[in-house]
Amino acid sequence: MTATYRQPGVVLTDRHFTVPLDHENPAGETVELYAREVVAGDKAAQGLPWLVYLQGGPGFGANRFVGKGGWLGRALKEYRVLLLDQRGTGHSTPANRQTLPLRGGPAAQADYLARFRADSIVRDCEAIRAELTGGAPWTVLGQSYGGFCAVNYLSTAPEGLAAAVITGGLPSLDAHADDVYRAAFPRIERKVTAHYARYPQDVERARRIADHLLGHDVILPNGYRLTVEAFQSLGILLGTSEGSHRLHYLLEHAFVRTPQGSVLSDAFQEDVQGLLSYARHPLYALVHETIYGQDERPTAWSAERVRAEFPQFDAAKTLAGEEPLLFTGESVHPWTFDCDPALRPLRETADLLAARTDWTPLYDRASLAANEVPVAAAVYHDDMYVDRAHALETARSIRGLRTWVTDEFEHDGVGAGGPRVLDRLLALTRDEA
Repeated sequence: MTATYRQPGVVLTDRHFTVPLDHENPAGETVELYAREVVAGDKAAQGLPWLVYLQGGPGFGANRFVGKGGWLGRALKEYRVLLLDQRGTGHSTPANRQTLPLRGGPAAQADYLARFRADSIVRDCEAIRAELTGGAPWTVLGQSYGGFCAVNYLSTAPEGLAAAVITGGLPSLDAHADDVYRAAFPRIERKVTAHYARYPQDVERARRIADHLLGHDVILPNGYRLTVEAFQSLGILLGTSEGSHRLHYLLEHAFVRTPQGSVLSDAFQEDVQGLLSYARHPLYALVHETIYGQDERPTAWSAERVRAEFPQFDAAKTLAGEEPLLFTGESVHPWTFDCDPALRPLRETADLLAARTDWTPLYDRASLAANEVPVAAAVYHDDMYVDRAHALETARSIRGLRTWVTDEFEHDGVGAGGPRVLDRLLALTRDEA
């Protein structure tokens, strides 16, 4: 059912689509997709070209804007924008601990989720494009993992694209997950070191919290088991523009005095559970490492295995000495499923995905080398989430791609930078910058 309504300066239309679960079997099972069409109020009757936004993640629904906020305002100057909830996210057929048992047991669930990668998302887009544009190509804006999807788009269906704009999301074309994380942990360490240089008082605060967690079994109000490793994973904040400041404000009110001594405050626990819980985006945890699966090698809990190669991240060893505690970054581990009540029922499913050996390649070097679609990509100089060297190697592999390498922004530059980032990248696709 289509519904149209208004917000300040924009007209919104809810759109629903039915697509095959497996595009190789179009007559088989289907899934439902949701997308929100947005157009400037004074352009609602015009035949504007389309721009489809692919959210980062994996596993997150598209941004819920109010009016013309952020980069959307720039896009609406010339486009009709489609904010797509990728399969399994947002209002699209959900995939979580409540719905996945409808598939059957863990093996059936893992088989189902294996169809939730970039290749399926791009084929979803192509099915939607045929319905919305009558076959005309559209522009894609891919943020982070959405950029991974955009590179798959360029590899497999370039005829569907008028242009591609990528922000913080140029993937390695052939790196295994182990390669990705071996490159990631040193970047994470640099971000933590920079945080402590800005907020030296946080060194002792973080050590104190970690020491408390090593000696106490802490269960947050939502049932999340806060281990020291889970606490360290709050370092994911350090990859965003305001993340260091947010982490600082979180640490400064960690403890409160009670008749039983100092304990972690209710306010701290409430904030931490909001940051760590996967209840709103469980698909992120389930398929995170599958986005790097491209051959017969299993991902095999790559982040957990590779972390062991960097003993400086071991909290117990750190606390036995005088070194600052190192936070970690964007990674999912087996213990993530043990700690989070939203994920616990899905641990076996996650194990089966980690063990899969039938991943197919997501990117085609020959197609990318022959690319004719205008492409521009923002590469953030010390992006904590996506390795700059991997990104630039891929950029050199895509014919005609123009890069904007900048240290003005962190990974969330398209959000933090408002219209400036999108404006510059669109200009690059048109040879106007």
